[in-house]
Amino acid sequence: MTSTRKLAELSGTAATAALSAESIIVIPTGAIEHHGPHLPLSTDALLAETYATAAVERAAAAGLDVWLLPTLTYTKSDEHHWAPGTIWLSWETLMATLVDIGRSVAATPARKLVFMNGHGGNGALLQVANRELRRRFGLSTFTMSAGIQTAGSGGDNGADELGLGIHAGHGETSLVLHVRPDLVDMSLAERNIPEHIAGMEYIGFNGTPVSFGWLSNDFGPSGVIGDPTGASAEAGAVIFEQSVTRSVAALQEIGRFSHAGPSDV
Repeated sequence: MTSTRKLAELSGTAATAALSAESIIVIPTGAIEHHGPHLPLSTDALLAETYATAAVERAAAAGLDVWLLPTLTYTKSDEHHWAPGTIWLSWETLMATLVDIGRSVAATPARKLVFMNGHGGNGALLQVANRELRRRFGLSTFTMSAGIQTAGSGGDNGADELGLGIHAGHGETSLVLHVRPDLVDMSLAERNIPEHIAGMEYIGFNGTPVSFGWLSNDFGPSGVIGDPTGASAEAGAVIFEQSVTRSVAALQEIGRFSHAGPSDV
């Protein structure tokens, strides 16, 4: 009897036997895209897979019927289209891919599908896919962030990113330093923050009420939006642990979730 929670490591027969209507299938969604000169192109895919693997293993150890599928690596990264090395899909191609994945999952006994997302550019499309897969195939579908988005706030938390650290800044760089320090070149890390936006009340990043269309080179040629110079593996370890703990709790709640209320079943 295998102890793996990686569904693709099972045979088709074993997977069918292992899954039930209570099973949760998790698909990490990442990206291959420019992350400044100091981080690898695989940053988002690496972090999404690392987070999801840890969360699924911990949740399964706590008794949850949860399974991991391979990471969806090529996704919607056109905000970095200008940078060589970025490999991106159009929204039409990615949506068609998500629909086909949903159709395939619906052919198994499992009825719950979770996209654990490590790339912000996928967020809006995954929300649309949630409803599309729900309507077409009757799956219970969910999208959750793979990790907690943080912006450096100065002091012990590294350089102050003015609430605008979203890409290749303090948080992401710290995380990669934690999980794969061999892929980081801190000698090339440079601060790049659109400070002219910081004083705006409504428009910005990280939860401000007004969003806007942007490309990563709108704010300079490095593609960085944040300040990686204060990043550390120690800070990354803290973010990672907090994120995995939150993901396990979220998966447990997904396990209890039903569209029908108690009086409807």
